[in-house]
Amino acid sequence: MQRTRPLKKKRIRVSSAKAKGRELQRWTCQQIADITGYEWGCSGSDSPIESRPMGQHGCDVRMESHVRKLFPFTVECKRRETWSVPEWIEHAKTNCLKETDWLLIMRRSYHPPVVVMDAEAFFRIYSEFVIKRKGG
Repeated sequence: MQRTRPLKKKRIRVSSAKAKGRELQRWTCQQIADITGYEWGCSGSDSPIESRPMGQHGCDVRMESHVRKLFPFTVECKRRETWSVPEWIEHAKTNCLKETDWLLIMRRSYHPPVVVMDAEAFFRIYSEFVIKRKGG
């Protein structure tokens, strides 16, 4: 006897989904640490850069003020297979700290991470980079 209904796609366990999200947050912390020269750690480690525990309110990567001077972004990380970019942008804007720009880092399985940010912020930052490269 043949099946009349297609098989349902197996859902990922919540613990596995959170582990994937945590992995992206930790990868992001390492990238920020490499750029700024400050150490990073998991929540409660008293490091200047920390990955926030899953499910807590606020930005996903906590940075002390002296780190934010070198990396002036409020970071939101999303590791999902289906993307809801407009919704995530609103979430990133909501969590954005004063004197920082929001930064959304997204990743799907088998694909590298992607960054989304406000276009005006990107061009402002890039123009500052170009001015410094020109020596002005």
